[in-house]
Parts: sequence; C-alpha cells; structure tokens
Amino acid sequence: MKEKTSFRIEDFDIKLETEYVGRNFLYIDSVDSTNKFLMSSKEDFPNGTVLLAEEQTNGRGRKQRNWFSLPELALTFSILIKESISIENLNLLSLASAAVVSQAIENLYQLKVNLKWPNDVLVNGKKVAGILLESTIRGSNLDKVVVGIGINVNQPFFKGSFNLTPTSIRLEFGKEAIREKLLSELLNIFEETLDDVQANKNKILNYWREKCRFIGEKITVTDENFEKFGVFEDIDEDGSMLLRTQNGIEKITFGDIN
Repeated sequence: MKEKTSFRIEDFDIKLETEYVGRNFLYIDSVDSTNKFLMSSKEDFPNGTVLLAEEQTNGRGRKQRNWFSLPELALTFSILIKESISIENLNLLSLASAAVVSQAIENLYQLKVNLKWPNDVLVNGKKVAGILLESTIRGSNLDKVVVGIGINVNQPFFKGSFNLTPTSIRLEFGKEAIREKLLSELLNIFEETLDDVQANKNKILNYWREKCRFIGEKITVTDENFEKFGVFEDIDEDGSMLLRTQNGIEKITFGDIN
C-alpha cells in the first residue's frame, strides 16, 4: 500500500477555476466535525469558504450517524454558503450536492455512478460518498448553509458493519485517485450548480432522475416514526420524494430507502 500523503494545497489551487467557492480554503489536520466548526464559528468567514479536515473525531452523517474516515485517504470537507439559497430550495440543494459529487467522479474516473435518495452517492451499488446539510435561519431568511461532504477516495478496505456497503474510488477505479484534482473538479462544478439551484431547477432534477436507481421501483421508506411501502414515483420540484401508496401519492421529505 502506498504511503498516505498530505493534501497539497498548491496542486489543488492551480486547478481551481471558481470565483468564490474554495477561494477561502481552510485545511486542518483534525477537527470534531467540519460542519460543526463552520456552523458554530464566531468568525465571519466569506461566502464559499471550504474547510477540509484530514480527520474528524466526531464526523456525522444523517440522523447523527458517525462518519469514519482514515486520515489522508478520504475527502471530508464542508462548504459555507451565505448567499443565493432560499429556504424553499434547501432540499434541492441537497440533491444538487449529490449530483455534483456524481459528476466529478464520472468526469475524472469514468465510473458509473448512481444516486440514492436523498443524498447518497453509489458506485456499483456501494456507498462512495454522502452529504449532510445544516443551516441556520434568521427571521424568515436563511442565515447560512453548510454543505458537508464525505468521499471515500483511497481507502483499501473498510472495517465494521454498515447500513449500506461502503467502497472507495480506488477500489472501483483500480488506481489511486488524486485528492487535490478531485476536490478542485468538484468545487468547480459546485459553483456552477449553485446558480442552477435558483434559476434552472429542472436541469438538476432531470440529472438526478437519470442517476437515481430507485425511481419506478417498489421500496420501503423508514424513519424513527414511520414505515411506508409503495412505488418511488418521482421527485417534485423541491426534491421531495413522491411515493405511490395504496392511498395515492404521498410527499416524503425525509427518511431512508430500503
């Protein structure tokens, strides 16, 4: 196994083509959670700030699930958004973020990527990345949104039990992936996609529908307080699931597909 390597900021920066996303770039060895850091910091970081940590001691996925990653083998980072996102587009931003990860992986490694509602990224049916959005509201407006993204990049194996079998780009691609190149590609696409969240929703929704492996299938949607059975009919314009049950079409805004 090749030695782990620290993130080379110069190699990342030279491939970054954004106007503001990632232009304020924070790189740290260890933090409890990149999302928590940006959400709770009293410092007035600019719009588009990206925080990348080699290790998260309390990294989280949806429903407070732990997200484990080995230092220098993954990408665990958060993006701070302080402009251009309305409250009604938060769910759509979650889907858009998963789509961005999908596009970046496909562009660089030609792997066939699928999306699992609401925000898991799969390769060959195994989870390669996940997204967690958190936000604060001031009055009736969003104060800030933090998009947390975890990508399994170069892990050679995974220990433990998982709700969804994990994999890494290295395991599927057969070669070590360059983290700096992947992150810059992702952020370049992310900035372009932010405009679509506000102005071109159908572009995001249609891409997501194309990549979703469950639309049209019989599924079970579960959460702590419910279990529903039906056919995953579609997603609506805000990114919610439309589930066809014996009672008709139901709109689902959160839950897990089984």
